[in-house]
Amino acid sequence: MTTFRFPLALFFLVLLTFSLSSCDAIGTIFKAGAWTGLIGVFLIVLLIWFVVNRFRRS
Repeated sequence: MTTFRFPLALFFLVLLTFSLSSCDAIGTIFKAGAWTGLIGVFLIVLLIWFVVNRFRRS
């Protein structure tokens, strides 16, 4: 069962990369302001950190 975790995590990270990389999203963040961008980046890093730690623990 542990051999399936790495490909699943890799697929999830690639999916996140493609869904979050959009010029429209970046333009919206700049229109909303620098603090919104900083909070968004912090939340994304926190989510990635949580997912990585979850897979390392098991």
